[in-house]
Amino acid sequence: MIVIVDYGLGNLASVLNMFKKIGTKEVVISGDADVISRADKLLLPGVGAFDGGMGNLEKSGLLPVLNTKALKEKVPVLGICLGMQMLSKKSEEGVRPGLGWIDAETIKFNLDPALKLKVPHMGWDYIQVKRENPLIEMESKSRFYFVHSYHVKCFDEKQSLATCHFGEDFTCMVNKDNIFGTQFHPEKSLKFGMKLLENFAKI
Repeated sequence: MIVIVDYGLGNLASVLNMFKKIGTKEVVISGDADVISRADKLLLPGVGAFDGGMGNLEKSGLLPVLNTKALKEKVPVLGICLGMQMLSKKSEEGVRPGLGWIDAETIKFNLDPALKLKVPHMGWDYIQVKRENPLIEMESKSRFYFVHSYHVKCFDEKQSLATCHFGEDFTCMVNKDNIFGTQFHPEKSLKFGMKLLENFAKI
């Protein structure tokens, strides 16, 4: 069973609908610790600010069961957008600590003004895969939909799975053991997002 974690933020229904489109069975949305404790896989969505997301997680009382599933039971976990940023240790966007499941921090784009690029980075963009991984087994030149002003900076480059270019190269996918994250929105990325979620369901 894949549980899409409901902590008050994120495109929950959109993610669930995408799983339904690819025929994945036993996918539920839940903020119930008992349901989450029975999950075979977890998906942590997120839209909004870092402190708001971590604050909601703390208030929900779900942190103990999430840490148990991710760090002890080692079930596959996929963080999306803010969900990926919260996998890091901290963020320049706020003061709350992150989950710390990835050796990274979340930083704001600090681009050369001469580039005349507007933040947030928004729209479709191509990614560059850095190493083989079952999550990203798909056609070359895959592109995904982004909406973000902050991005994850990995302290351990081995945990950076793919990059994207927006004025500079930044990490758009992370992986450490059973923990995965995408800065882009697979639920908004049509066939490319469908393939990625299909891959996650098979991990």
